[in-house]
Amino acid sequence: MTRVAAIDCGTNSIRLLVADAAPGTGELTDLDRRMRIVRLGQGVDKTGRLAADALDRTFEACREYAAVIKEHGVERLRFVATSASRDAENREEFVSGVLEILGVEPEVITGDQEAEFSFTGATRGLAGRLHLPKPYLVVDIGGGSTELVVGEDHVRAARSIDIGCVRMTERHLVRDGVVTDPPTPAQIAAIRADIDAALDEAERTVPLADARTLVGLAGSVTTVAGIALGLPEYDSTAIHHSRIPYEKVAEIAAHLLNATHAERAAIGVMHPGRVDVIAAGTLVLLAIMERTGAAEVVVSEHDILDGIAYQVAAEIEEDKRSR
Repeated sequence: MTRVAAIDCGTNSIRLLVADAAPGTGELTDLDRRMRIVRLGQGVDKTGRLAADALDRTFEACREYAAVIKEHGVERLRFVATSASRDAENREEFVSGVLEILGVEPEVITGDQEAEFSFTGATRGLAGRLHLPKPYLVVDIGGGSTELVVGEDHVRAARSIDIGCVRMTERHLVRDGVVTDPPTPAQIAAIRADIDAALDEAERTVPLADARTLVGLAGSVTTVAGIALGLPEYDSTAIHHSRIPYEKVAEIAAHLLNATHAERAAIGVMHPGRVDVIAAGTLVLLAIMERTGAAEVVVSEHDILDGIAYQVAAEIEEDKRSR
């Protein structure tokens, strides 16, 4: 077995996966999978910079992850940073802090690279387990961006659009530093207009209508799934590979958009860090389902983290063969 670790640092959360990769097949066995909401992208859409307190929260999580990685005796770590750190003027501050704590530089990847990792992580073994028709459309709804990837066994086309739950919330729902609760019809319409314009642009290069199976990733989607399943608390095993119909997503979106902060916070599966941004994230999912005509979304707990870990394991195997 080869022991690897992957860290995905996005706009809203930072996540760690420690896994053993089987020789030859590269199949992963999870040893530790965890997430912290750090809101690294706080204010980036407006200021173009990573806020000092956001960096502090992120570095605190990195120190926790460094201890876990050391405890497990990881052979190789890869740290990937996505939307917020791509957009920030002071990204070097972030890079140097991560290097000091974890001993590796974060790779600030492109949207296309992010899409490739997400597709690999979400779809590897999917056809054999659920017998779902191809091509897949993998949708990774993050805090700052959403990745749209169409493919069969490999990526055919991908696009990253600057539409995410944090970005849409900060752009349209925050007034004087406070999230509007609940949002007004005009605010909802403004979010939908941004999403629809971004999807129009994405369709120029990604054949969204070709997809026969919609696969949804990341916290907005998994939270919607948990609500749809009526879970009293978050249960990744129950959520993974659940299939949520369009009508249920539309019902949940309407509820979240009309709920107060307290009502959203009281939902059992809701992470405290998602309370203010879940409505915008659900709108992104709903808009994509309406655009593609998808009757359901297949929810995956395996995503970019797994894609990164697969590649790290493959690189180690290649290094061993070349010695």
